[in-house]
Amino acid sequence: MLDVTFDGVHILNRDIVAAKPIIIAELKDEAKFLLLNDTSLLNVQVRFPDGQLRRFNFDNDTLRFEPATSATNNAARIHFNPHFLQDGEYELLVSGKDRSENFAGFAQYRVSFQVINKPMISNMLNYPNPFTTSTAFVFTITGAEIPQNIRIQILTITGKVVREITKEELGPLHIGRNITEFKWDGTDQYGQKLANGIYLYRVITNLNGKSLDKYKAQGDNTDKYFNKGYGKMYLMR
Repeated sequence: MLDVTFDGVHILNRDIVAAKPIIIAELKDEAKFLLLNDTSLLNVQVRFPDGQLRRFNFDNDTLRFEPATSATNNAARIHFNPHFLQDGEYELLVSGKDRSENFAGFAQYRVSFQVINKPMISNMLNYPNPFTTSTAFVFTITGAEIPQNIRIQILTITGKVVREITKEELGPLHIGRNITEFKWDGTDQYGQKLANGIYLYRVITNLNGKSLDKYKAQGDNTDKYFNKGYGKMYLMR
C-alpha cells in the first residue's frame, strides 16, 4: 500500500501546492518478515512544466529514505523536500514495491499539481451563507509558506468590529485550497450571541512585513460578492 501527501494533505489533480512542499510517501506491507528497508523499493520522478521528466535519487537532503525497522509495523517512508522555482503545472510519479517485487497497485501513483511562487490569497468566502448555527471560511493561498499573520475581522454594517478570528483559531492551514476547521458561531469577542442580520468581514494578512496580493484563478467571479475588500454574511437563527 502506498500513501502520498503534500504538506499533510491528500491532493487532487491540478491542486495548487507550495513551491517548497513537504511530500511524504509511505509504503506499507502486511507481510511481517521482509522489512521494507531498501531504497530500491521506491522510485520518485517529477515531470516539470517544460515536459522534462527527472528522477530523484536518495543522495541528498531533497530526498530521504526512512526504512522500516519493526515487523509489527512494516512501513517505509520517503521525505521529499523539493523547491519548484518555476511556475506552472508539474506531475509527481511515485512507484513502490515490496521485497518480493510485488508493486503497490496496478499502476504508479501519479498526480498533477500547480505551483505559483508569488504569495497571494484569494477572496475568502464563508460557507454556508446565510447560516444559522455556524459558518466556515474557504480560500486559496499561493507561494512557498503560510503568512505569519492571518486575521478575519467581523464587523457590523456600521463598521464596529465585533469579533476578530486569529490564525491560531482558524486551525491548520496549507498552501492551496483551505476550508477552515474553525466555524464561526455568530458570537462576539466575549462569546455573546449577536443579533440576526447582515455582517461584514475582511481578511488581514502579513508575510515578512507585507500584506498578500489577491489571487484570482481563471473563471473566478467572486469579486461581485465583495465591496472594497469587504465580504457580506447573513446570520439567521
